Amino acid sequence: MINSLLERKIEKRPDKVRLQGRILFLTEDPELIKRQLAGADLPWDTKNPANNPKLRDDISTDEITPAHYCFYFDETLGEIPYLGLKCGSVTPIGRGEVKRGGFVCAVSGKRRGKGSSREQSPYAEMCAGIQVVIAENIERIYQQNCQNLGVLTSTDFSLIDRIRAGQEIPLSEFTAGEDEITRQVIEYGGLFPFNVARMQKKVFLPLVKTGKRPMTLAEKIFARHMTNEKGIVGVAAVNPGDSGFAQADLRFSHEYVTPMAAIFFERYVGKDAKVNDASSIIFFRDHLTFLDEVISEEKKKLGLLDLATQLKLKQQDFAAKQGIKLHGELKDRKGSEGICHSIVLESYALPGQLNIGSDSHTPHVGAIGCVAFGIGTTDVFNGWITKDVRVKVPESVRIVIRGKKHKNVTAKDFILKILSLDYVRSGKALAKVMEYAGEAIEELSVDERATMTNMAAEIGGFTGIVAPDKKAVDFLVERRGMDRNTAQSMIAGLYSDPDAQYAHVIELDAAEITPMVATPGDPGNGKYVRQLNTPVPVEIAYGGTCTAGKNEDMDMYAAVLADALKQGKRVADSVKFYIQFGSQETREYCVRQGYLDVFQKAGAHVIEPSCGACINAGPGISTRPDQVVISAQNRNFPGRSGPGQMYLASPLTVAASAVAGYIVEYEPSEKKELVGA
Repeated sequence: MINSLLERKIEKRPDKVRLQGRILFLTEDPELIKRQLAGADLPWDTKNPANNPKLRDDISTDEITPAHYCFYFDETLGEIPYLGLKCGSVTPIGRGEVKRGGFVCAVSGKRRGKGSSREQSPYAEMCAGIQVVIAENIERIYQQNCQNLGVLTSTDFSLIDRIRAGQEIPLSEFTAGEDEITRQVIEYGGLFPFNVARMQKKVFLPLVKTGKRPMTLAEKIFARHMTNEKGIVGVAAVNPGDSGFAQADLRFSHEYVTPMAAIFFERYVGKDAKVNDASSIIFFRDHLTFLDEVISEEKKKLGLLDLATQLKLKQQDFAAKQGIKLHGELKDRKGSEGICHSIVLESYALPGQLNIGSDSHTPHVGAIGCVAFGIGTTDVFNGWITKDVRVKVPESVRIVIRGKKHKNVTAKDFILKILSLDYVRSGKALAKVMEYAGEAIEELSVDERATMTNMAAEIGGFTGIVAPDKKAVDFLVERRGMDRNTAQSMIAGLYSDPDAQYAHVIELDAAEITPMVATPGDPGNGKYVRQLNTPVPVEIAYGGTCTAGKNEDMDMYAAVLADALKQGKRVADSVKFYIQFGSQETREYCVRQGYLDVFQKAGAHVIEPSCGACINAGPGISTRPDQVVISAQNRNFPGRSGPGQMYLASPLTVAASAVAGYIVEYEPSEKKELVGA
């Protein structure tokens, strides 16, 4: 494999870029988008931005490439970009319209590329002819995926006039301000050609020369994993902004990403090439296990169910060929072994590790004190070659939650509160490490901490992390059967130095936080349940996914439903309540605890492990725009889980609302009856 890459001819892209084509402005007004698709070029005043129509903010990857279209893993994706883009209640872009429109540049507002790490999104844009993306700020994984594919990105709106005039633009304007490695990735037109040039020793790799300094927990872990000038893993210290390659302890991917990565690997490296260290790679079949139960007849006719089956088969074949461990479907019943994040936390991740995965919720395992972050398809297949990942050491934000929380408040309420803060909503937290601390965090179990680290993805953070302590040690001993002394030794030194530097510090008082919901459209739309002006009736309640399908989440669903049964109540007739396990280990835990009987008696529908409804691929999705859903999952972007109106909430609030029939706070029966909105 190495020899074939060493002999390959690799050249940089030209040092000047001339873009010949049109600019697509993704505005809030759907009629303006339709006019552009029909052939009209929208006037744009770069010198007086206030004169321009409002651009869409917060465009998620779900809107760029809706989940079911990600079953394609080839150039067909060029027909797909922006099919899920919502402007008010309208989705103005049809299949193939962007490609037919001759657009070379797409422009939007704040926080472009939120959400999933799916590289299908920039790949779809690229295959439709988009060569440059311009936005006020751009989410980390999406931007890195663009760079890895060779799509240019910029926050400079003055480029609009120059692109329209057909002027040559120096490539340096797209690399300005980037670290040395990112600059060269852009110059070589993508990560793979850069990595080949790296193997051929044609590129300049900056040395991490930072001397010993006080470091945050994440910085300490990065320092342990960065490669030094001799190719040896580990440097004395790192500083935010240091760039290089970090050796990964664990690399994983699921069936949404593995097939596309495998095709890239076979196309660019070789059909008979072997991955680097198969023992540290894991595959998961966890996203589409229940797709056949909810996919529409229209989508079946388009062949999308057949395509989804091909994803499964391609991953199976590549795993068998490469000798890679695959956590797959169950043999005796429908369902999967578990969601990747659930299994990685339960069985693999260790304190102090650096883990990478093909999913934006990879930070889940930061709950036991490791640095874990999501990557795209190109990073995945390059990691199979090099076993490392390019890293620009991020700044850290310290989020301190002091005091004691209310009994009906959970980690989900904490994170929904954090997501509602101006600092986060404005994009200031993008690409930063979220380090959670304070008495209220220390009181949380590892399962609850995982909710906090998991949803660093919704913040747009690089990752989330909690310093490992006695609770992390207990988790490793009780859930993994690890020797206590071994587990204790793993956490030595894994804490932030007292004088470590942070980009920002957020302080919250747990006593001031009551049960939260995020109203439909975005996880950042947080408000207290008691602030809802009128009762909000719900038709569907959903408890599950990586965020809310853990052992302690099941404790919460069971506590609320057992409480209801004592009062002679059960799930309201107007509500369907779905509870889905995150893993078989969690299912077995529920069997041991007697929860399945409680769930059944209370009228909840229990589902085997899978990502399911969270990605519009299992029971619990909405089917009508007016349908109201309350869900313990992590995202409520438009269309992500069906066309309905989705509220996000904690497992306690979801279960209590399922019983009441409308959104309520949960209060144990010995205190008072369920409290209405």
